[in-house]
This record gives sequence, structure tokens and C-alpha cells, in this order.
Amino acid sequence: MSNVDLSAEGVASGGSHTLRGYLAEPVGEGPFPAVLMIHEAFGLDHITVRHADRMAAAGYLTLAVDLFSDGGARRCLVATMRSLAAGEGRAFTDLSTARAWLQDSGRSTGKIGVIGFCMGGGFALLLANDGFDAAAVNYGRLPRNPVQALSGACPIVANFGAKDRTLPGAAAKLESVLGGMGVENDVKEFPQAGHAFLNDVETGPKVLRPLFRVMGIGPDPQSTPEAWRRIEDHFAKFLLA
Repeated sequence: MSNVDLSAEGVASGGSHTLRGYLAEPVGEGPFPAVLMIHEAFGLDHITVRHADRMAAAGYLTLAVDLFSDGGARRCLVATMRSLAAGEGRAFTDLSTARAWLQDSGRSTGKIGVIGFCMGGGFALLLANDGFDAAAVNYGRLPRNPVQALSGACPIVANFGAKDRTLPGAAAKLESVLGGMGVENDVKEFPQAGHAFLNDVETGPKVLRPLFRVMGIGPDPQSTPEAWRRIEDHFAKFLLA
């Protein structure tokens, strides 16, 4: 497990001048299928690191890229969210840089998946038709025009929480759109879960955590094991085959 400096990789193409990530490596010589991981709105924190370590333990060369490398969350969050809303911009360049690094690392089989949480789930959804072999979307916001944005998408597994007040109806809408386009998908809404339910501890500013609980945001240990099994089964099907 190590930190990776990607700063010199994507500047020429409009990426961030400073770009870092956390690389979680499986045990053994490899090569391994690769996974690009995209963090939630609070950044690449200890929770994201544990998520990446979990994927590595399952056999995937996992790079969690830090989209806030070039100034921290306070300086980068708004621009990153604007990029997500527009479907283009520096954040997408940085994600492309990270994917290229994984594929050129010499340790990848050539198969690659993308996984994201919260904000990162929205990015993972938009990247599903951009050359990935499989995508895992966890409580990610749907694009404004999902039919157009998701045309030609790779197989998608998605986990949502019914108590998530920030994404009402998102699971049903995503399943309907993907099914209508013939995109292989496995979308589930967990009845007792809310937003960010795969986190193993509460996150975000402590002063806001009571509000987060009211909004249905926070860990759900009961739903988490099944959600992770769904992710790991999905990637095994499309990345290990």
C-alpha cells in the first residue's frame, strides 16, 4: 500500500498540477485486474483508504485518486462538483490520467473497473461508457439526461438506501433507464440504509453530523455486508473472467 504521485502525468492535457492517489495492491506478483476508486465529497480520507484496501484484498489493483489534490476540499469541491454536473472538465481529465497510470503500470491484466461513493458514485456512473469493463455506483447522483449519458455503458451494479433523502427515487429510475437501454445492471435499494451507508464511521464536520442523521446520511452496518458482496461478485464476474 502506498501513495502515488500522478502530478506529471496529465498536466499537458489540462489536468491538475498536483495529483495524488492511494494505491492498494493485492498480495502476489500479478498481474491483477484494476479498479479506479473515486471518493465521496469529503475527499480521500481514511474511509476511502479502507475501501481501497478491501478491494485489494479481493484481488484488485486499486487506485483511489484524490480529486482534491490541487488545493484540498475547500478549494476544489465546488469546481469538482461543477465538472460532475457538466460531464467534463479537469476532474474527468484527472480520472483519465489515473486510469492510464493503472493500465500502464505493468501490473494490470488490462481489465479495469470503476467504483465510486456519493460524489464519486456520480462520476463512476458517467464513466461507465468510457472504456471500463464494469462499474460499481454507490448512492451516486444520476445525470440530468441519463439516457444520453449512459448510452453504451458497461455492466453496472448500484447500491442505494431507501432512507436517503438526498436521492429519492434514484434507484428505481436508474434501473428503469439501464433496463430500457439493454445495459446489464443490478440495482438495489436497501430498505434500512441511507446515504453513505457503506462508510464504517460517521464522516464530515462534527457540527453537521446531527443534520446528516436527519437527512439519512451515515453508516448502516446491517446493509453493508450484502452491498459489498454485490460489488465483489459484480467485479469478479466481469473483471476476473
